[in-house]
Amino acid sequence: MTLDRLAARVRALPPIVADLLVVAVVGAFTTADAAVNEPGYRQADALTWALLAVSLAALACRRRWPVPVVCVTGAACAGWALHGHIGELLNLPVIVALYTVAVLGDRRCTLWTGAVAATVSGLVALKVGRDVVNPQGLPVLEMVWPLVPLLLGEVVRTRRELLAEYAARAARAEEDREREAARRVRQERVRVAREIHDILAHTVSAMTVQAGVALDALDAAPEVSRQAMTQVRASGKEAVRELRATLSVLRAAESTAPAPRLDQLDELVAGVEAGGVRVSLRRDTRAA
Repeated sequence: MTLDRLAARVRALPPIVADLLVVAVVGAFTTADAAVNEPGYRQADALTWALLAVSLAALACRRRWPVPVVCVTGAACAGWALHGHIGELLNLPVIVALYTVAVLGDRRCTLWTGAVAATVSGLVALKVGRDVVNPQGLPVLEMVWPLVPLLLGEVVRTRRELLAEYAARAARAEEDREREAARRVRQERVRVAREIHDILAHTVSAMTVQAGVALDALDAAPEVSRQAMTQVRASGKEAVRELRATLSVLRAAESTAPAPRLDQLDELVAGVEAGGVRVSLRRDTRAA
């Protein structure tokens, strides 16, 4: 299992479970280091275990109160150093707390926390002394190590913010594309509706006038009436043709079903007969 998959599984856990898992792992390493001190230095005693218990208990609340947890774990780490208990992993709880501050906070909080942590760590190193065997006697190194988890947490938080920003931009772009597509659909529908209105309004108006002429001239001038009705029929055919051409745009966009064909005449006749109308269907198969 890769490190990324392991981290993803840990993040998928409930927060309280993940926090307790971190406390367990940190407690295992820190306890092992606290149990055995370097020869010549104070060995683990009641104060050592009390500081460890306080650190682990505070670490369980690192998500809710990250800065106070840094103060508690940092005080415990300083207490170990001033008490004379030396260990490479005794600062692990405060490292996790510093990382949490950077991940969950902001850059200003990270800078202030780093400045205070580096100063306190340097002062503790000066207080303990400059013994070469004792790593606490090197103030410069002791001022640098608190900055490492803060820097790592800052990198992780910045990466998460960038990923979140990219995801938000992608979502906004998708919404913009959907709005633009909807706007174009509305415009196309308005255009088609306008064309249908123009076709029907103009043609039907002309047909109405021509039908009126045919009706008035029916008795007095049958030839004029016949010409008017012929024009009505031509106008109707032209209107139907233009209407079909216009509606084909909507049919292609909204439905892929084929138009009714001649082999469906039987179904059409059956449907009409079901309504109580008697229909006679005659097929002429002769070539036109």
